[in-house]
Amino acid sequence: MSKIYDVAIVGSGFAGSILARALHYHGQRVLLLEKGQHPRFALGESTTPLANFALERLAVRYRMPDLWQLSTHGRWLRYRDDLRRGLKRGFTFYRHESGQPFSNSEANENRLLVAASPTDAVADTHWMRSDVDAHLVRQAALEGVHVFDRTEVDGVEVTDKGVVVSARAEGERMFFEVGHVVDATGPAAAVAKAAGWGELVERMPVKSGLLATHLEGAGNILRGGFASLAEQGGARLELGAYADEIAAVHHLVDEGWIYVLPFDHGPASVGIILATEEERSAAGVSPELAWRDILSRYPTLARQLLPCRTLRPITFVEHQQHLMERSVGERIFLLPHAYCFVDPMFSTGLAWSLLAVERLADILTGNGEWTPEDYSTRLRAEAERIAGLVDMAYRTRHDFAAFAAVSQLYFITVSFLEARQRLLPEDVVPPAWEGFLGIGDPLINDVFAAASKRVRGGQLEGFGDWLAAELAPRNIAGLADPGRRNLYPVDLDALVQRSALLGLERHEVEEALPRLRGEIDPPLDMTPRALVI
Repeated sequence: MSKIYDVAIVGSGFAGSILARALHYHGQRVLLLEKGQHPRFALGESTTPLANFALERLAVRYRMPDLWQLSTHGRWLRYRDDLRRGLKRGFTFYRHESGQPFSNSEANENRLLVAASPTDAVADTHWMRSDVDAHLVRQAALEGVHVFDRTEVDGVEVTDKGVVVSARAEGERMFFEVGHVVDATGPAAAVAKAAGWGELVERMPVKSGLLATHLEGAGNILRGGFASLAEQGGARLELGAYADEIAAVHHLVDEGWIYVLPFDHGPASVGIILATEEERSAAGVSPELAWRDILSRYPTLARQLLPCRTLRPITFVEHQQHLMERSVGERIFLLPHAYCFVDPMFSTGLAWSLLAVERLADILTGNGEWTPEDYSTRLRAEAERIAGLVDMAYRTRHDFAAFAAVSQLYFITVSFLEARQRLLPEDVVPPAWEGFLGIGDPLINDVFAAASKRVRGGQLEGFGDWLAAELAPRNIAGLADPGRRNLYPVDLDALVQRSALLGLERHEVEEALPRLRGEIDPPLDMTPRALVI
């Protein structure tokens, strides 16, 4: 069997499906190949403001109104309540001591809350990936993308005319002639490995494993769950800008860290990141026993999570980290997580993937002067930046003041980028090609390098004060302020007062405030290209 396509995308997760739709919008003949079948379980569920803005851009540019509807929690409830999701108002961090109930005083020394949105209407979301991915691949098929599921790619051969992709589907041997191939299979890197590309994971500064599942137990997970238990145990938890658990919740523990992402309908996505070889070995013998053993070491977490029911078997990944030797070859492109995966810390995955979708849509449709080398260069630098950030977070997780300072490096960088992208015209800032996590910004580049050197050298005395001073020219959000005692709202007043850092006048920022608060939903000239069913 042989068919001719302009582009074959292997892997129909959210990024592969959205890219397929964008290319089809430009008249390309697109093939979407999927080893499994939807709906299916997938990890990587938490959005950020930068991810939401990328969804908005893709929605407008390629007339995909469903992406606009999924870009904030308020729109999602208004338009797509059939798809399950969770409200995410920010990032919550706790530091635990093994064998001790969670403790915290008025100084808030073991707790950090950073709001990502001023209201629920414009808030981020946790995606129920089984729902979202199934919707997106179904929409791709409705719009004319040729979708083959239960089709496993096992070979790619680059020729003078294109690429021959070989696959198997229910015992049938299939061959597809295509112009280009995009690997959207995540860490499986099916296309890259079929092409014989090697891995360089030994270069990663972080090594960790993962235990993950979805838990049912609404009373123990959603609003007030962990916080109520902590307060019952004597911890002081001053009210922040949002309820602690309506967030991407990070519990820092000796073994690594634990995330809890609550969904609106009750369950939560929960994962234990295993930072030691000893814990990974134990988890490999019995994931269920390792899960219970680790949680039982932290009494407040144990009270919250151990009574919950697992909705699916616990997934064990011995090595999360993954790095291929390159992201671009002749007629072959890798999306970010086929090229590299580091860690879910700080929820960088969805935003990075969506930026790459925009970039590949530009390259494969000939929009602008962007080249495969531009794509490769950016992905390599961004992978190194993410790995460096996570490495600093891991190294400081036993010293919460230092960890909180490292987190400010992330939050100041992304809040500055979001403000630039939302407030400056695109001819000044091409959002998709502006480097992720400040790549290309000389000041941010220098601060990341100097911060990493200090952390690796154990030079943490005065680290937070030094970092705040260095980042002041990019701190448009009022972050890294000791007076906040680790409780950071979205401070639009600070944004107005520091408008000059963006090269804007105060009135220019003030005029944008209703839109930033979600009080205005801009009218869209987007007629759907196919009915959503």
